[in-house]
Parts: sequence; structure tokens; C-alpha cells
Amino acid sequence: MSSELFTADFKAAPYWWDGVPRPELAPSEPPKQADVVIVGSGYTGLHAALQIARSGRSTVVLDAEAAGFGCSTRNGGQISTSIKPGLAELTRRHGEARAVAILQEGRRSLKWIGAFIRDEGLDCDFRVAGRFHAAHSPGQYEELARQVDNQPKGLAVACHVVPRAEQRDEIGSDLYHGGALYAEHASLDPARYHQGLLERVMVAGAELVPFCPATAITRSGQGFVVETPRGTIQARDVVVATNGYTGPLTGWLRRRVIPIGSYMIATEPLDPALMDRLMPRNRIVSDTRKVVYYYRASPDRRRILFGGRVSLSETDPRRSGPKLHADLSAIFPELATTRISHSWCGFVAYTFDELAHIGRHDGIHYAMGYCGSGVGMASYLGMRLGQQVLGLPEGATAFDGLPFQTRPFYSGNPWFLAPSVLFYRWRDRLAR
Repeated sequence: MSSELFTADFKAAPYWWDGVPRPELAPSEPPKQADVVIVGSGYTGLHAALQIARSGRSTVVLDAEAAGFGCSTRNGGQISTSIKPGLAELTRRHGEARAVAILQEGRRSLKWIGAFIRDEGLDCDFRVAGRFHAAHSPGQYEELARQVDNQPKGLAVACHVVPRAEQRDEIGSDLYHGGALYAEHASLDPARYHQGLLERVMVAGAELVPFCPATAITRSGQGFVVETPRGTIQARDVVVATNGYTGPLTGWLRRRVIPIGSYMIATEPLDPALMDRLMPRNRIVSDTRKVVYYYRASPDRRRILFGGRVSLSETDPRRSGPKLHADLSAIFPELATTRISHSWCGFVAYTFDELAHIGRHDGIHYAMGYCGSGVGMASYLGMRLGQQVLGLPEGATAFDGLPFQTRPFYSGNPWFLAPSVLFYRWRDRLAR
């Protein structure tokens, strides 16, 4: 692909980092002892740390990279109700009462994060933008219409269908066949949100130790020993909050999450009149394809941020960028000659049942597997995880005790990803 597709100042790094670079925390040695050690400084780890540190317990947060280096500052900043399986499928698996409770947790997470941002005074461009979920075929539009018209009693959300004839009120494209508008879905700047959360965790007294990976966790009496390259830490409790970056440190968890690279680009600045035509209501957008795309205007409405899965295996952002650009141009032909200013990747974690999981294994607390909906659910379950570590009854969730599935011979390397992507792309193309 010609280098002319990239701007002269192109960065193979998240667009969000321009405004909020990764924090330069002073190098420090981890303490010899702590009440709680948290592995991972993304949304899950920091929300757990905030609960625990504010309770007065000594809290240490370790990260192998800079604070928030992972997908917490690499995502698109969209916030939904976060639960992918519907009521019928969840009822088949877990019974109606548990199914309803799980879906209610998703709705609760959306309301909770908005209240948290407001109450903490976080300056992160949070807005209830609404999400236009576009139908990529006439049949998918009819399915969306059925879903909107038949929402389960007690679980209804604010949404309505948008027929193709009215589609340009929501998005300046004729590619789709109408869609559904979810009015309460929201957006934010993920790096600014992470930075504000990090600052509050540090004010609460937690100690952040970046570039200091946990290399081993072993039982020791009533607690644990956490080994790092800079020494060991004796801890009463350990929390693992590594999501799409879960590795050999915790083999049991690694076998239960599927790391998937989610790729994004940012366009160069667009003419304001063009942006007003393409994204007239400033919605966040997704579509009904199984190999999904998601996109939005940047908070300042100068660029379009576009993400999705574009390769069968993990690849370099310089290679994924042109592929995403081609897909973006198929939606908005006006952008065919628009250049890319940023291209990047972050790893999300899927699970075999498409549900997030929270719990305790061999005494180690964890929450992970947000299946691409991590802004809201990682924040919410991180908060609940902190409450569980503290033994608070309000920490209970509808996810507690769910079987955390794996598959025979799966060790954390998703060898099946490429054939799965091929199959779902084929199915997307055949949709009528």
C-alpha cells in the first residue's frame, strides 16, 4: 500500500495518546508487604484499587508496561449495556431468573459509569451520544425491528428502528439498510477517563508500580507471595485484572480467555461540513455483521475513529490501517482519498460463553472477559471486584459462580481464530 495513504506525521500509536500520553510515574521499588496486590492497571484493576484503597487497606498495583498501556487506552470509547447473548439464549443456559439478572447487570453498568464519572468530576468527554446499530442486510433490519418490538418485559431499553429512508438523519451513508437507535448508549475519551481514574486511585493512597511485571504468585500461609523483577511482596489478597493481556502468570485464567486484536485508525482532520454530513448527530455506530465494525467522530468532531477486525491473524497496525481505510471508504466513499493519521491495536478478551466473568480461583480474585464491551463492564465489575475483596455484600453480582469455560487443548493461543473469522465473513456476505 502506498505511503501516500498515511499523513506525514503518521503515528502507529493510539490517537488518544496525543492528548494524554502514558503517565511517567517515578520509578519505585514495590513494598515488601501489602494488604492487596493488583496485577494490571487498566479499568478493572484501577476500579478495584479505588474501592480497596479508599477502605484504608494498603494496595499495590503492578503493571508490566506503563499504567494503562493496554486496551483501556486503546479502545473506541463506546459504552453500551455490554451483554451479548439475549434473554432466550441466557435462559436456555442458566434459567430465566439468572438470565434476567445478568441482563440487568448490563443495564446497571451503563447507568453506573455515568453516575461515577459525574460524581467523581472526571473530565473525559463523556456524553450520552446514542448508538446507531446499522443493519448490513434487509434481513438483519427485519431482525432488529423484531427485537425492538419484542423487548422482554422489565428489560426494555430506550430504542427505536430507523428505516433506510430515514437513515441519513443518523449517518451519511447508503451502505446500510436502516438500523436501530439505542438512545442511552454513551461515549468518552478512554485515555482521559483512565487518567482521571488513575489520579483518584493515587490520591486514595494506592501505590502504582509500572514496568514491574508479576512473574509468579504462590501461596504463603493465609496469603500470597508475589514475585517481581524488583523483589517479592507479601500480600493478604491478590487480584488479577489482565483481561486481553492474560499470560502464563495465571495459566488457569489464560485457558479461559481468547485474546483478540481489535484494530483502529484515525483519519486526518476533516472539513467540518463533511463531518456534519457523515455523522450528523454525533452517534457512535456499529453494525450487525458478526465481524463487526465500530466508529464515531472524535470528541472534537475533527476526525473519524474507525475500528474492527480486518485480518485473520494478528498483524502490524501499518498493515491493518489500509485495510480498515478500505472498509471505511466503502461506508463513506467521500473518504477514499482521506489519509490516516494514526493506526493502532489493542487486545480484548472474549470468552467461550460470550459473558464476562468475576470470581476467585485458588484464592486469587479476578474479573475479565468483557467481549469487546470493556469500558462499561470492566469499570463496573472492577468496582464490584474491589467490594468482593473487602467482603462487602454489595459486591455480589449475577455473574458470580458462572462456569468459566475452556476447551480441550486450548492453552491461550487462539489457533481457531482465523477459520472462525473466515466463516463469519462468509456468513456476513450471504446475509439477506
